[in-house]
Amino acid sequence: MKTQAEHARSGRTTPAMEAVAAVERVPATVVMAELASGRAVLPFNPAHRGLEPAIAGIAFRTKVNANIGRSGGASGDGCELGKLRAALRAKADFIMDLSVGPRLAGLRRRMLAACPKPFGTVPIYEAIERVRGRAEALTAEGLLSVIESQARQGVDFMTLHAGLRLRDLPLAARRKAGIVSRGGALIARWMASHRAENPLYSRWNDVMDICRSHDVTVSLGDGLRPGCLADAGDRAQFSELDTLGELVRRCRGRGVQVMVEGPGHVPLNRIPAQVRREARVCGGAPFYVLGPVVTDVAAGYDHISAAIGAASAACHGAALLCYVTPAEHLGLPTSREIHEGVMAFRLAAHAGDVARGLPGARDWDDAMTEARIRFDWKRQFRIALDGDRARRRYIQGRRARAPGSDFCSMCGRDYCAIRNSKKLCGALDSRAGRG
Repeated sequence: MKTQAEHARSGRTTPAMEAVAAVERVPATVVMAELASGRAVLPFNPAHRGLEPAIAGIAFRTKVNANIGRSGGASGDGCELGKLRAALRAKADFIMDLSVGPRLAGLRRRMLAACPKPFGTVPIYEAIERVRGRAEALTAEGLLSVIESQARQGVDFMTLHAGLRLRDLPLAARRKAGIVSRGGALIARWMASHRAENPLYSRWNDVMDICRSHDVTVSLGDGLRPGCLADAGDRAQFSELDTLGELVRRCRGRGVQVMVEGPGHVPLNRIPAQVRREARVCGGAPFYVLGPVVTDVAAGYDHISAAIGAASAACHGAALLCYVTPAEHLGLPTSREIHEGVMAFRLAAHAGDVARGLPGARDWDDAMTEARIRFDWKRQFRIALDGDRARRRYIQGRRARAPGSDFCSMCGRDYCAIRNSKKLCGALDSRAGRG
């Protein structure tokens, strides 16, 4: 079986490529060319039944990923399936299951059956569960077994923290926040215990064999992403990035689709340089960023802090944005918080698309402007990012005035700028006609 990347390099468009071309409103040959170059990925495991193909790459609309999944001490399978439905209703483009705990294969099977979007996992979580939480007891064979079983189930993309090397541990030890990636910390514990190289790195050829056989897209995890502003852009982060660049080249040489995960906490002014550096080091591989969070003090509002960073990252070339919810750094998100996180990041993604001049991106904004100047409330609700919320808020303000008025409760009739502007334009047109 050939991967989507291999089909593209041979000059063949697949049904999946044609499907995303129709959605993105570009010729299928553009999709093929971007996949062939490695600047885009189309996660499409044939074992994932009912999957609607989606593409992530700089030439296409910026996508949003939603993380869900139960933790060791909270939530359950039914609750997480409800969160999956909430993320899909909010129009997330990609879904990742970060569940830990027992019976993960059964939960994943149910999620895959209910998810028409590209579906991702972090295999080390299940591998650690199989050794009852003792990272030191993990073996390379055990980790490869989990990757293989998840690929057979239909997982479309996997976060693999293969770039965190034994040589990087002293660099991470000097940080203010240390290692904040859950998967990265587990790998680091194993390396420190065994005084041996990262098993994912040392067995990378075997990992690629599995991923190529099932066309699983590799998402190179940033196990040393900065977890606070003080650690952004340090030697540990960029040492790992250099290894990720090497792994990108190795994946491409084997026909395996690959994208690169990006930093967590970065000052706003340094985001463009970080995106450019990833593109240079990793040969233009799609950049999949978590946030970035632009300040460390926004507990309860980290979805806003992260959306600010995500908009900048999207503007400068990030292809996939991993959302952050209001629960970030505080606890497991609720379905409502998942909705808020997806909406904040869809807004960031669209703002980035408009800023970089993606063809057709501003059409959405122009349509909303037309509806606003006509006081066409129903059309505004249809167009809005979250039309249900817009409608509820409109009705709440409408109680103070007559229904069907050509103004809102913000300004009222006499102070409405749009009404006054229309009167002014009408008067000027009338004078011009008389002249």
